[in-house]
Amino acid sequence: MDCVITSESVSQMARIVYCQVLKREAEGLERPPHPGALGERVYENVSREGWQKWLERLTTIINENHISTADPGSIELIEQHMRGFLFGEGDLGSLPPGFTAPGQKK
Repeated sequence: MDCVITSESVSQMARIVYCQVLKREAEGLERPPHPGALGERVYENVSREGWQKWLERLTTIINENHISTADPGSIELIEQHMRGFLFGEGDLGSLPPGFTAPGQKK
């Protein structure tokens, strides 16, 4: 029996990246999740699981800082947090000191 690789079967294969968040290889994103150079960098260096972890952290950042994704100034702050969380750049991206998620003991 011959194995035939079609463009459809290739497109269904997972793209593997070395994830900067997980520090291991994992399934990559399907497309850049953010516009511009930062989105391309995320696409090349962050896995689906790593991106999901970022989205969870982003929710905390938005809620704790009372920011809006519709405000251009907030987007800049979010991108700084994104660089910090995903790539360890700068001082942002970590949880605030003493932060505990709702429902967890302090």
